[in-house]
Amino acid sequence: MSHYDYEKSKEISKEDPPFASLIMSAGRKADTGNFNKLKLMFPEIISELEKRYWAPGGILSGERKSKSFVK
Repeated sequence: MSHYDYEKSKEISKEDPPFASLIMSAGRKADTGNFNKLKLMFPEIISELEKRYWAPGGILSGERKSKSFVK
C-alpha cells in the first residue's frame, strides 16, 4: 500500500457510497487470494456479487433495474 492508496480512499469516500458497494467493488478488483478473504469476511455481499456478475445486466430474477441506472 502507499500514500496514493490512502489518498484515493479519501477521494472514493467523498462520494459516500454504501458499504456493500465498496465491498463489491473491492471484490471486482481483487486477485484470487484477496477475493477469497473478502468472501470469508463478507459472505453475503460477495455471494450477491457473484450472482449478479453472471445475471444478465446484473439483475436477479424478479427484480427490476434500479432507477438510478436506467438510461
